[in-house]
Amino acid sequence: QVQVVESGGGLVQAGGPLRLSCVVSGRTSPSVAVGWSRQAPGKKRDIVAAFSRRGGSTYYGDSVKGRLTTSRDNAKNTVYLQMNSLKPEDTAVYLCAASTRVNFGTVAGDYDYWGRGTQVTVSS
Repeated sequence: QVQVVESGGGLVQAGGPLRLSCVVSGRTSPSVAVGWSRQAPGKKRDIVAAFSRRGGSTYYGDSVKGRLTTSRDNAKNTVYLQMNSLKPEDTAVYLCAASTRVNFGTVAGDYDYWGRGTQVTVSS
């Protein structure tokens, strides 16, 4: 079993930065693929950033490329999402997810274990 817990959301002004953290426990993080997704009201859940199991590959959605960076600290079983130049359209619940089924997940269906999410609100 894998547990996933996110933290770090909040209210930020447009153009500002925010960093989210995700602790993956139950299995050491190198054994799971980890992804960050977001879901705004009335919209589907999209994966915006992802790490492969061993961290050799990363993925970023087109809408966030150049503004979001994901990193992982295997010793702490923690994955981070650094968000810069935030826009009002980035407002959403951000969820961290883990998968033991795939090496690299770029869609929500690739993931089996989800955190509860953390709200990010970007004011204009």
